[in-house]
Amino acid sequence: MRAIVTGACGRMGIVLRQMIESNPDWSVAAAVDPFATQEGILNSFDGCPDADIIIDFSNHAGTAALLNFAQERKLPVVISTTGHTPEELAMIAQAAKEIPIFHSGNMSVGVALLCTLAKKTAAVFPTADIEIVETHHCHKLDAPSGTALMLADAIRESREDAPNQLGRAGHCPRKSGEIGIHAVRRGEIVGIHEVLISTPTQTITLRHEAHTRALFAEGALDAAKFLCGQAPGLYNMVSMIN
Repeated sequence: MRAIVTGACGRMGIVLRQMIESNPDWSVAAAVDPFATQEGILNSFDGCPDADIIIDFSNHAGTAALLNFAQERKLPVVISTTGHTPEELAMIAQAAKEIPIFHSGNMSVGVALLCTLAKKTAAVFPTADIEIVETHHCHKLDAPSGTALMLADAIRESREDAPNQLGRAGHCPRKSGEIGIHAVRRGEIVGIHEVLISTPTQTITLRHEAHTRALFAEGALDAAKFLCGQAPGLYNMVSMIN
């Protein structure tokens, strides 16, 4: 399979390209990065050759250009970028009416299972206090992480209308039913997500830790294989697992 890799010079783009180059079933049709300076990396989609799929590890600011190109070429897209605005999410949903799109705030199967467990546990303890703590490296641009928001959305399937509380400062008593989300940035940590579900008598802690960025590259390639041949629509990790 031939993949166009966007965000090719970023941390994940580099890992993904290395993984593709070591896999005989895959090849890099084109590497695209607007900040590229080295030979062989394109600064835009202009001049991209034919390919089977686009795998995006760039920046959410490039969503419009990415989707326009994908729709023009009728290519499926795996969007692994986080931090999208509501307007960009609407663009993704609209484009999914014409092409298959796999969109996930985290490309780990383990995180998908964490979301399922968090949802089930919240349903069993409907009045418990729930806090999500995510920890990432000090270079991460968005906070809270896309994965933390995924977890909150999964919990909300068991708790309709539960509001997010992003951090706490000053006079900020906990509101009934809210989901607290806290972002920690330190060192070179790949990613840790914890869900703490507490009643007056007990606490259940659900935790996932990514040891290497290769985890997300593997997930992106699995998503790409799943997406090829699918009808237009919006897919995610739960779609793939099911």
